[in-house]
Amino acid sequence: MAYDMYQEVILQHYRSPKNFGPLENADRVGEESNPLCGDHITLRLKLDPGSQQIREVRFQGDGCAISVASTSMLTEKLAGITLADAERLTSDEVLKSLGIPLSPVRVKCALTGFAALGHALHPTSKPPAA
Repeated sequence: MAYDMYQEVILQHYRSPKNFGPLENADRVGEESNPLCGDHITLRLKLDPGSQQIREVRFQGDGCAISVASTSMLTEKLAGITLADAERLTSDEVLKSLGIPLSPVRVKCALTGFAALGHALHPTSKPPAA
């Protein structure tokens, strides 16, 4: 029963992702691709200059239901927290939010948005595309 509920939540986030779309004048941008599944996610953050709090977060890209849903759920966690708090998020927390067991291939899908966040938090690790 719980498994079915989580599958429905994933499908809802896939069909109508939260915080999906462009974000003009983003302060941080990170992107990640998963060639095994064809996922590509770009995550953009707009910060409050005084507090380094994430004022707005948006993502764009194409991907499977797991990658889009996972990124959608991640953006909900990011909105309103500081960069320091975002740094403390773990891949296990992201995977746990999905609520279902995943095969190793699907774990990579689920963490595509999380990897994009890592690039946004550490901009020198991978330059964003124009």
